[in-house]
Amino acid sequence: MYQRALSPIAIGGVEVKNRIARTAHATMMARGGGITPELIAYHLARAEGGVGLTILEAAGVHPSSILSLANLDDSIIDGYRALAAAMAPTGMRVFQQLWHGGHIYPQPDGSPPLAPGDVPSHIAGIAPHPLTRRQIAEIIAAYAAAARRCEAGGLDGVEVHGGHGYLLAQFLSPVHNRREDEYGGDFEGRMRLLREVLGAVRDAVSPGFAVGVRLSDSADPRILAMEEVAAVAAQLRDEGLIDYVNMSWGDYYALQRQVGGMDAPTGFQIPYTAPPVADFGLPRLLNGRFRTLEEVEQVLREGEADLISMVRAHIADPEIVAKSAAGYPERVRPCIACNQGCIGRAATFGRLGCVVNTAAGEEGRLAERTILPAERPQRVLIVGGGPGGLEAARIAATAGHKVTLAEAMPMLGGLTNVYRQAPRMGTIGDIAGWLEQEVYRLGVDVRLSTYLDAADIAAEGADTVILAVGADLDMPMRQVQSPADALEPAPGTRLVSTLDLFGERGRDWGKSAVVVDEHGHYEAIAAAEHLLEQGLAVTFVTRHKLFAPLIDVTLRTQSALERLYARGDFTLRVGSRVVAARPGSADVQPQFGGRVETFAADTIVWVPIRGGQHALAAELEVLGIDFVRIGDALAGRNLQTAIREGHLAARALAPVPVPA
Repeated sequence: MYQRALSPIAIGGVEVKNRIARTAHATMMARGGGITPELIAYHLARAEGGVGLTILEAAGVHPSSILSLANLDDSIIDGYRALAAAMAPTGMRVFQQLWHGGHIYPQPDGSPPLAPGDVPSHIAGIAPHPLTRRQIAEIIAAYAAAARRCEAGGLDGVEVHGGHGYLLAQFLSPVHNRREDEYGGDFEGRMRLLREVLGAVRDAVSPGFAVGVRLSDSADPRILAMEEVAAVAAQLRDEGLIDYVNMSWGDYYALQRQVGGMDAPTGFQIPYTAPPVADFGLPRLLNGRFRTLEEVEQVLREGEADLISMVRAHIADPEIVAKSAAGYPERVRPCIACNQGCIGRAATFGRLGCVVNTAAGEEGRLAERTILPAERPQRVLIVGGGPGGLEAARIAATAGHKVTLAEAMPMLGGLTNVYRQAPRMGTIGDIAGWLEQEVYRLGVDVRLSTYLDAADIAAEGADTVILAVGADLDMPMRQVQSPADALEPAPGTRLVSTLDLFGERGRDWGKSAVVVDEHGHYEAIAAAEHLLEQGLAVTFVTRHKLFAPLIDVTLRTQSALERLYARGDFTLRVGSRVVAARPGSADVQPQFGGRVETFAADTIVWVPIRGGQHALAAELEVLGIDFVRIGDALAGRNLQTAIREGHLAARALAPVPVPA
């Protein structure tokens, strides 16, 4: 089982113990650009879980371009040595990705970015400064010096980032690189900088130190076509400049191609990245939302790749390899590909996290190995069997408490049972399924179809009560931007929630619908797509000035818009509100003035900001019962918050040691 996935492979002079890799990804755990204890703990958890190769997140090699990690001088060497020493007992190999962002980001001091020419990036929105020959020479030397520091720090290799629209890819592009000197013009000229960087890196390190390259095309083939990327890879191989190639798909013009969400199938990149390096002769590292070793094994056996990256899967569960190799693949906590924690949290909170794994990025404090058996086990009653309640039950049971979980419905999982029915949201239910399996395995007393009121809870006599009863689903049609105006739909107006929409799949919703998105998350997108799939014309109305802004950082909105417009009759109105609703139509107006438009609406789908459930909490307070409310019971929010609060509430039941 997993014979190919668990077999070793040589990358240049480096032997990797298996074919499971983790490509570079932003954790944002570096402080002052250096290696931190938190970063070491994060990677060590995955190393101990059995990963064969990890490529550290992009390290800026030049002061003009830094994200988080910075390899600018010898001060980083001690940090590398500490990281390498921690990883050495595990056998995991560690490479460092070397990077310059070019025109994608401004310089750290706010100066215009450096680039091949003056073509601006739509991300930075600043016209860049064309690099001079002197600056080009300086950057080449910076790559070489950074590689030397990596070897001095005890790492096993480096990867030069030549893809995703960053500096070296900009030089490869006939659109971004319009230079008339030796670094522009024809294919050879545009490839010169990448070749010189790799040559300088090769010269700076010893022969046994691995050197690779990451490559990708552009979402717009006129900017950089995959055929040219294939030619670049072949030439680098033929000139002996690389020991492996890491192929990816897309750039900043379509970020969702790099990190596909729930809507992307397993291995979604493979049809685009495997053919250009077929029969390549050097190790090929590919990725594309792989979650299990079974999936990896299939691709490896078909010969489309030599190593497979499983980044998000290992954020969700660091022990994928160990659990699977030991014969327990069902115990692997599943990644649901929501991108909310791994990408969204890094972009908003400045630190990588994970919806399904609260410990991700906080391994030193929250890794499950830090949970000690409770000295005095408590009787814990958890009311509500959604993901938050399930996680609380799992953690409490892990600590040895006697846990009872009461759920009013006949099945566990809460609203995931509804939303997994929505288009391209099927994986959201996977975490609830895993949690259910775990609470039964850990011996939790699960009581289904059991509604508990305050008196029932008091009668249980539990030492600790955790309320995970979910949000208040009965909300008035009051629009947030105009709280003084309670919209009263005319009699006969068909006004439904997404719970109605996804829970009554056979119902006829008419020929047209208006989806009113007050919240700004994925729920309204799923409603619109569901209705378009039924053949309805859909008008999407949101108070927000952007489309679904709460998930824009998860890279899921662009692909959603592409599908919605391609699916059928779809109209978008941002910064707007419904001013009247009647049977068959709704009036919509820009929030800050403008003409009223009337849209056909046989059905109006109302997606509100939901409040918590407060009545039960108030009754328990009157009875003098101590309790903790978690997740949507406090206020309707999201899955990441529910699971995290459930985890932390159960942690609080017993002291947790914090390693020095």
